[in-house]
Amino acid sequence: MTRVLVVEDDPQLVRALVINLRARQYVVDAAPDGATALRLAAARRPDVILLDLGLPDMDGVDVITALRGWTRVPILVLSARQSSDEKVAALDAGADDYVTKPFSMNELLARLRAAVRRTEDTPLVPETTLVETDDFTIDFLAKKVVREERDVRLTPTEWHLLEILVTSPGRLITQKQLLQDVWGVTQSNKTNYLRVYMAQLRRKLEADPSHPRYLITEPGMGYRFEG
Repeated sequence: MTRVLVVEDDPQLVRALVINLRARQYVVDAAPDGATALRLAAARRPDVILLDLGLPDMDGVDVITALRGWTRVPILVLSARQSSDEKVAALDAGADDYVTKPFSMNELLARLRAAVRRTEDTPLVPETTLVETDDFTIDFLAKKVVREERDVRLTPTEWHLLEILVTSPGRLITQKQLLQDVWGVTQSNKTNYLRVYMAQLRRKLEADPSHPRYLITEPGMGYRFEG
């Protein structure tokens, strides 16, 4: 069964989440603060984490950073913070998705299912298990990217997005297809997800992110990888 760690200091919201998740056969642990969350994450090894940023003892972004030091477990941020800077900070730290409060329980559950599905999906098997460019190397078997002799830390969402593009070199992958494959959604207003994550991948992989050589945007259509 899928184990979910809920990190939230609002008892009413925790109760609602626990009831809804357990009704759908999830195993649920709850932590009211960052320190407890880190301890439970290490002890219980959840399959996905729902994380509030406004915790009483530490900022949620610091919790994400600490977790990303040793695990790639999907992290879905639940937060009342709505500024794009704070969303980007959470995503840059390693969060996989960002749900703004107040949220629909059905939408949250759909995002959670998509996050779990990304970790369970059978990896795409490219013709070659190693892709080498002038700037970085992608090892599909090890699920590792190396740039300038250093490992590049990618979140599961970033890896999944990169994998789809790289295993179809030169081919235009539409926004709709990427949204469906990576997030399980096709709404056109979710294209901001793609912009944020492509910007993150370019910062991590491209020599000049503002003029990408490998991760190319086809305006209004989608993206493609040029090896």
